[in-house]
Amino acid sequence: MPRLYFETDRREACPVEFGGASDVLVYFLSLAYSTRYGSIHPYSQLALLLRGHEYAIDLKPLLTFADRDVEEAADQAELDRVWQDAAPLAATAAAVCAALDAGDPRIAELTADGPDLRARLDDLRRMAEWAAALGARVRLSFEL
Repeated sequence: MPRLYFETDRREACPVEFGGASDVLVYFLSLAYSTRYGSIHPYSQLALLLRGHEYAIDLKPLLTFADRDVEEAADQAELDRVWQDAAPLAATAAAVCAALDAGDPRIAELTADGPDLRARLDDLRRMAEWAAALGARVRLSFEL
C-alpha cells in the first residue's frame, strides 16, 4: 500500500501521526500533480477546482514531494530538492481542508471515493504547523 512520509530537518520527533492510512494522500498529491499531463481523475479535477479562481489555493507546497526509492544519484538529488518551509505547507493544507468543509457539492462528488482525504489532510496540516512552530523545514516523500 502506498505511504506518505513527513520528515523534518530537526531531531525532535513529530508528536502528530497520520490517524490512518496515508495512501489517500499519495493518490491525491500524485493526481493533483498529474493535472499538467491532462489527467481527468476526480482528484485531478479537485485540484483544478481548488486552484481555480473560486478557491485560488496555491497547491505547490502539497505538490512538492518525491519518491523515497533512491536508486540513482538523480533520485537522491530529487529527494534532496523537495525540502521546503513548513509554514506554507501548513497554510495550504488548512486552505484545502477549509475548502473540503465548505459544503460545495462539486467537492463532495469529487471526493466521494476518498472519505479519509479530509482527515489525512488535517493530520498533515497539524504536522506542518508543529514543524512551522519550530522553524523547521519539511519533506514529503512516498513509497509505493
